[in-house]
Amino acid sequence: MRKLVIAGGVLLLLAGCATLQNRSMLRDQTLDGYAAALRWGDLQNAWNYVDPAVRAAHPLTTQQKALYNTVRVAEYETSGPSADGPDTVRQTVQISLIVKTSQRVYSVVDHQTWHWDDKTKHWWLESGLPDISPQQ
Repeated sequence: MRKLVIAGGVLLLLAGCATLQNRSMLRDQTLDGYAAALRWGDLQNAWNYVDPAVRAAHPLTTQQKALYNTVRVAEYETSGPSADGPDTVRQTVQISLIVKTSQRVYSVVDHQTWHWDDKTKHWWLESGLPDISPQQ
C-alpha cells in the first residue's frame, strides 16, 4: 500500500511539473508571437493578444490606429519575462520606432503585464498595447 501511495504522489508531482513546463512553453510562444506581430506592423494580430476584458473596456481609437500606421518597428528588445506570482509575468520592452514619412527614429518603453487564464489556457496581455506617442 505504501508503494502505491508513493507512486501516486510521484505521478502527481510529474503531472504538475509537466503542466508548469507546458504553461511556460505557451508563455514563451505567446510573448514571441506578440513581439513578431508588433515587429511586422500587424496591429490587429497584436491587438488579439490583449485580454478580451481590456479590449472591451478600452477599444482602440481611430487616432491610436492611425498613429500605429505612421511608424514601423525597428527594434524590440526585452530582457525577458520575470514571474510576479504564479499566474503573472512582467517584462519591460524597449521599442525603437521609425516614422515612415520622415525616417525619424524614437524609442518608447513598454511595461507589460501578462496573466495566465486557467479557464482558456491562454496568456493575455493585461497592460494593453504600448503607447507609441513620441515623447517630447
